[in-house]
Amino acid sequence: MTVTDPRPEAATAPPAATTAGTQSAELVHRPGRWIDNWNPENPEQWNSVGKAIASRNLRWSIFAEFLGFVVWQLWSVVVVSLPAAGFQLSTGEIFWLISMPSLVGATLRIPYTFMVPRFGGRNWTIVSAALLLIPSIGLAIAVSNPATPFGVLLLIAALAGFGGGNFASSMSNITFFYPAAQKGYALGLNAAGGNLGASVAQFVVPIVITIGAAATLNLPLAGLIWVPLIVVAMVGAYFRMDNLSAAKADVAASLAALKEPHLWILATLYIGTFGSFIGFTGVFPKLLADTFPDFKGIAIGTATVTLAFLGALVGSLARPYGGKLADRFGGTVITIGAFTVMGLGILSVILTLPMQNFAVFLLCFLVLFAAAGMGNGSTYRMIPTIFALRSNNGIGAQRKAAAALGLISAIGAYGGFFIPQLLGFSKTTFGSYTPALGWFVGAYVVFLALTAGVYLRMSKRSGVRI
Repeated sequence: MTVTDPRPEAATAPPAATTAGTQSAELVHRPGRWIDNWNPENPEQWNSVGKAIASRNLRWSIFAEFLGFVVWQLWSVVVVSLPAAGFQLSTGEIFWLISMPSLVGATLRIPYTFMVPRFGGRNWTIVSAALLLIPSIGLAIAVSNPATPFGVLLLIAALAGFGGGNFASSMSNITFFYPAAQKGYALGLNAAGGNLGASVAQFVVPIVITIGAAATLNLPLAGLIWVPLIVVAMVGAYFRMDNLSAAKADVAASLAALKEPHLWILATLYIGTFGSFIGFTGVFPKLLADTFPDFKGIAIGTATVTLAFLGALVGSLARPYGGKLADRFGGTVITIGAFTVMGLGILSVILTLPMQNFAVFLLCFLVLFAAAGMGNGSTYRMIPTIFALRSNNGIGAQRKAAAALGLISAIGAYGGFFIPQLLGFSKTTFGSYTPALGWFVGAYVVFLALTAGVYLRMSKRSGVRI
């Protein structure tokens, strides 16, 4: 069987057509910044005006998605400081505040995927950015009073899940703007820009809340500092982004993808890669604070810089390299390597914990984050190839692969809920994080065996590098 283009960027919707059924190079602009006859595969249209329009929309999409990840990760930073601010919370309650945004964000990714075709990419970017104001302002109000009930804190943490849903709609929107040959690069920039929001939140928030703080922390600033930027994203999307009438929801392809057994296998693997990235990103500040309570961070003037942000930063920067290596050696091989290194990284943490050496602990986790980031890219790279091999006379392989990319990204994000919950359970039940870390090593062994057992064999049978 011949696989014409197994790259992730090849999974795209058919180009737009005029009512006469022919491709048109002339764009039609309608009120509300709607564009008709968009066809990035048309060289004349793309080189004359299309590329500039796509680049403009990409820039504002990255900015809005970046803020989505920032808001999504705010509680992972704030919870560490709640006890010092007078909040009386149990270990289990703290881990619920960490994991709830990921639970809601992962769930919202499914409907968010269909919002762009329904309302338009520009319109939905405005709405999805505006929704970020609710958890940002809500956090500021809630953490200003130590008497705020836990139920209220949990509700506001859940609303931070709006930020997690933004990834799905943002990626869906940019998919329609770019030709297949440039889609991978554009989506890579969009994803990397979003992922970096997690690192920036974990870097900036500890600094802001400790500036000039002697006896008290400026916790409300953790949410308020992002409000002006969110407003900028809304205004920028209103004036600078566009809606494409060619963007259509492919419900039939989504239903067909859900019936494909490999969607669920790949989603399981993505829980292991992206789920580990977002899960450990959320819990890393808490792990550092509990394991090394005497290490408060690096003082810079009146502010304090913690090092938890390094995990998300390393994982975000490693993701594109995972995709590049997968292009060269195959996604299966790189994914197997990623799970191997992730397991060794966690095993190293377990073995070196008795040393109580901060530098060694941090280094072991950074190895984990780097491997998880590379695994994100390599696992995503596998999806279109596998669906191309599984194509039949029904829904086309590219259409099913495009739908699968969104569904798998949603399912994988649930790892951001399970990892903090398992760590919290381990801490409250056994008084240590070590049992949960051991469970993760076992899980990575299972993921590795699943990848090798299914996809190495498929690659050998088909003669196609997966």
